Amino acid sequence: MDFITGLLANYAQFFSWDALYGVITDPVTWGIVFWLVILEGLLSCDNALVLAVCVNHLPEKQRKKALIYGIWGAYFFRFIAIGLGTYLIKFKWVAILGAGYLLWMSAKFFYSKFKKTAEDDDEAVLNKRSGFWTSFWGTVVTVELMDISFSVDSILAAFAMSDKVWVLFIGGMLGILMMRGVAQLFIKLLDKYPELESAAYVLIALIGGKLFAQTFDIHVPHVVLFSVMGAVLLGTIALHHLREGGKKKHDSL
Repeated sequence: MDFITGLLANYAQFFSWDALYGVITDPVTWGIVFWLVILEGLLSCDNALVLAVCVNHLPEKQRKKALIYGIWGAYFFRFIAIGLGTYLIKFKWVAILGAGYLLWMSAKFFYSKFKKTAEDDDEAVLNKRSGFWTSFWGTVVTVELMDISFSVDSILAAFAMSDKVWVLFIGGMLGILMMRGVAQLFIKLLDKYPELESAAYVLIALIGGKLFAQTFDIHVPHVVLFSVMGAVLLGTIALHHLREGGKKKHDSL
């Protein structure tokens, strides 16, 4: 009974003007939202291409409609996941599991960098669909399932950044719009600075470490976290230019 009461109280924040006002007037909120959007963009920009493949078989008029329905479904999933997750993350064992998953995800990425793995051909897999799954509503369901699978990592990282539902929901909404609207911008950014993908997983590891520390009442100030995250991204870009400059200098000799 206490669980249900606490969960309902958590969801009630979505309908509280005081909770929303407190969030939008707090400068820290916008720092968290900024980093949530950056992470969403770096981790999920290529997913927009997969979603495009999902709807590619539909008539042109239905493609946009399927993606729009997918956006609304993604918002609803975020609403459910954020309300439930921000309540559960308060339990120490859940926070430890969440931190462990983020650290494992980061370690897995860097381990795979040293190991050759066969890439999944998303388009080939999607093109094997038949029957209901190639219909309009089947495609909408596919887009929803893709959205859910794509958003799990970024949602869990968000829980480590804040426990305020409106902060996470605003970040999630902007992140979803970014994945649909400006994915090409992030793809070009990653093409120019491929090291940013590794930097994103360094950020995931930092966030996982922060969440793990919180479970033992060790709280990292947001200004420190934001500064370190900014240094990682700027340092990655600077390192790229140094390497490129070194290569050009070596080639000219």
